[in-house]
Order: sequence, then structure tokens, then C-alpha cells
Amino acid sequence: MKVVNSLKTLKKRDRNNRVIRRRGRVYVINKKNPRMKARQG
Repeated sequence: MKVVNSLKTLKKRDRNNRVIRRRGRVYVINKKNPRMKARQG
């Protein structure tokens, strides 16, 4: 899990990345590649 300023760049890194809001935080998750995770906020 990385904590980053910009999730837009991570979203572009893989086709399966999804940006999701949970509990006031923004996450990038990837079901196909579970290691690709990031958080903002």
C-alpha cells in the first residue's frame, strides 16, 4: 500500500485499477493484481 498525492497517475499505470472512496479516504485497488494498492487522505 502506497500513500500518494496523486491517484490519477496510479490509475493510468494499469488497466484494471479502480478509484474507490471508502470512509472519507480515496483508494486505488486492483482485483487482478492485488499488490497494486494506494491510498490518499
